[in-house]
Amino acid sequence: MKYKYDKETDTMVIELSKEKPDFAEQKGNIITHYNKENRPIEIEILNASKTTLEMLKAMLPSKVETVKA
Repeated sequence: MKYKYDKETDTMVIELSKEKPDFAEQKGNIITHYNKENRPIEIEILNASKTTLEMLKAMLPSKVETVKA
């Protein structure tokens, strides 16, 4: 797996396979490219700086407890 970030366009591309894509589907700021067998081979994240932050916020608990050492 490889990834690259283009600061100029704020786009992140995650390459899952070296295969050429057959088709793609877009849901919001995420474009998933698939091969003929419907396996994802590449993921593009548009507006990546904001989109990835929103994804992380959704995965983290809303309340974080502080533990004293």
